[in-house]
Amino acid sequence: MKVVVAQVNPIIGDLEGNTQKILQYIDRARVRNPDIILFPELTICGYAPSDLLYHNDFIDAMKGCLDRIVKATANVTVIVGLVRYSQVKGGKPLYNSAAIISDGRILGYYDKRLLPTYDVFNERRYFEPGKEAKTWEIKGKKVGVIICEDIWEHSGYTDASYTCDPVADLVDAKLDLLLNLSASPYQFQKPDVRVAVCAKAARSLQCPVILCCQIGGNDDLIFDGYSVAVDSHGNLDQLGKGFEEDLFGVQLEAPTCHVPFNYDQTKDLFRALVLGVRDYFGKQGFTKGCLGLSGGIDSALVAYIATEALGSHNVLAINMPSRYSTEETISDAELLAQNLGIQYKQIPIEKPFEDYLALLEPHFEGRPADVTEENLQARIRGIILMALSNKLDYIVLSTGNKSELGLGYCTLYGDMAGGLAVISDVLKTQVYDLCRWINRKREIIPASTITRPPSAELRPDQKDLDSLPDYGIVDVVLKAYVEEYKSAEEIASQYPIPIEQVNDLIRRLHRAEYKRRQAPIGIRVSKKAFSVGRQFPIVQGWSR
Repeated sequence: MKVVVAQVNPIIGDLEGNTQKILQYIDRARVRNPDIILFPELTICGYAPSDLLYHNDFIDAMKGCLDRIVKATANVTVIVGLVRYSQVKGGKPLYNSAAIISDGRILGYYDKRLLPTYDVFNERRYFEPGKEAKTWEIKGKKVGVIICEDIWEHSGYTDASYTCDPVADLVDAKLDLLLNLSASPYQFQKPDVRVAVCAKAARSLQCPVILCCQIGGNDDLIFDGYSVAVDSHGNLDQLGKGFEEDLFGVQLEAPTCHVPFNYDQTKDLFRALVLGVRDYFGKQGFTKGCLGLSGGIDSALVAYIATEALGSHNVLAINMPSRYSTEETISDAELLAQNLGIQYKQIPIEKPFEDYLALLEPHFEGRPADVTEENLQARIRGIILMALSNKLDYIVLSTGNKSELGLGYCTLYGDMAGGLAVISDVLKTQVYDLCRWINRKREIIPASTITRPPSAELRPDQKDLDSLPDYGIVDVVLKAYVEEYKSAEEIASQYPIPIEQVNDLIRRLHRAEYKRRQAPIGIRVSKKAFSVGRQFPIVQGWSR
């Protein structure tokens, strides 16, 4: 038996475009003489369609798309993901389903049994869980079909506690093959876990397992691909490409050469960010991005990512110096723009800054300069970027990192302005790692940008360390508290950080919640991002 895995990048809600892509991949797969062509979860509508599912015409249109796919399945079995109506009285009206289609007719449906409602997932809001395990006889082989989360419970990697285990329920069926349709979002250090999940299922069922994963950027979420094929012993036989569409065949009876899964975590993080920008723009018909290029490390990283995602001719960098900007940072910004071949403009903000100070001075009641004047500069820069965005049809790329956003070391309607927060889920220490990785062969980002102590340059001789602890400390606390839900006491005991400092950072984290609620959408690359999957009240008395 030969299975061809169609690892595709759908657009959420583009039923016509997604259906055309499915039909094209069926045609492409036919040259490999497949018995089965496997697509990802919710292929027809893309994952996750969210409240589009409340529109009956959306569901009805999906049925029409399925009918067209059925007609294209002569002499082959195609398994594709879709949404369909459930018939459960008193339950949710929809199923997250896989349609098993063969030779021009639908053999049946498998309905996803485990519906995650944690982190970035909210499937129980829309779907009724399937009730039974199902198998199909295909080309003389007994084939089981499950969907995404159904395989994760068995391995113990899920964050939920379910009352059934769809993999264990198939043990007595004596399968020849298990197929999984998946839409599994990327997070740093996750791809190898997906292989382990498939391996555990294969060993339990004593049969090969093939998982087809969606790829692409959909709003906050990145799907990295890396579809998996393991043998009955759990050995990795084939691996789909990461961060791009792929089509590959798995011959079950052929001798296999086990494949090692060696991947570069920093490279994959970079590829995830590039894909997130590229698809956020491309899937909406946008082409051009602009950003403030200060000469600092964060904007340097975002400029490089934008160049890789959009092309140098579609990126505009604006340097907006003030009285506090240094010659070194200004020259670094200009040099980086030259290295990247992107458009570069310099728009000094001294004149509007002076005008605002003169306008507001009578109303400041003689109070000394403080963070107010610092934020004025950031907001002037935000106004300039948004004006250029409106006039010249650019999407503004916000350049703040997760460490700064976590502690509120950012300015509402200033450096937080934008249409996409590219690195809002990237810790400051990871920013340095990424920039060093970019420079691994030659110096693209000026070395002084990386080695110079970070500064917002909003007051004389300002350094980030004047307002924050070392970023190594900040990032340890943020990761432990936000991603791992550890208490202040647990963090202080595990790391050599004084409990008073841990408590202070946690208080600052919660105080900045109102800022993060007003931030632009950000690309999720960690286990727990601020932009999606994390819900905390602004007004609360637990930590303040």
